Amino acid sequence: MNKILIGLSLLCSLFANAQETGSSEEKKNLIKMNLTSVVFRNYQFAYERLFTKRFSVQVSYGFIPAGQIPFVDEVIKDENVENIKLGGSNLTIEPRFYLGKGYGHGFYVAPYYRYSHFNVDNLTYNYSSEDPAFDGQRIPVSFSGKTNSNNIGLMIGAQWLLGRKDNWVLDVWFIGAHYGGASGTITGRSSRPLTAYEQQQLRDDIADLDISLFKYDVTTNASGAVIKLDSDWLGVRSGISFGYRF
Repeated sequence: MNKILIGLSLLCSLFANAQETGSSEEKKNLIKMNLTSVVFRNYQFAYERLFTKRFSVQVSYGFIPAGQIPFVDEVIKDENVENIKLGGSNLTIEPRFYLGKGYGHGFYVAPYYRYSHFNVDNLTYNYSSEDPAFDGQRIPVSFSGKTNSNNIGLMIGAQWLLGRKDNWVLDVWFIGAHYGGASGTITGRSSRPLTAYEQQQLRDDIADLDISLFKYDVTTNASGAVIKLDSDWLGVRSGISFGYRF
């Protein structure tokens, strides 16, 4: 992660020095809030600094308060999975190259780096024991853990300056896509010690879950299960931000 951040910083410096110096009369600072991400309980705020007519760097931070995952049924399609709570944060560094009027106004392309961190809490998986000694007994296993992802992507958008003094900002992200990797460990605790038969059954059940976003490995023991995530990660970005220019 440090190497990526250093590389992006050097890239920004090179482009900033290569471009013409911006007018001292231009307002070079913009603060914004992403309006559309609120629907997903993801609160994102951004600061953009204009260095020249054509070049700026935006840094944004977002956080998801711990709680129920919106639209969770579209991600994990299994009736035995319930009570999922998720929280986390993300940091995005985004050099922008304006193609239109410049100074933060018009169409732009933006390569970016994003780091994301998620906490999974109280994910309960219920399964029925097929061990002859406990046949049909329902056993809840409570999972919790952390995941991290590092991603690099490209976004296309447009920004408009509004008001008589161009103090207000409307930033529309038409489409962005990023690729990277996600890793982490999620540990499950059973409500009672599991027999060897139940451990094998739990391992097979979790391995067969329809979790389309991740590749993962499962190990089990008498206490429950450990899920190791180590997967490629592909994501998209779009949205609308509103803010103030000064």
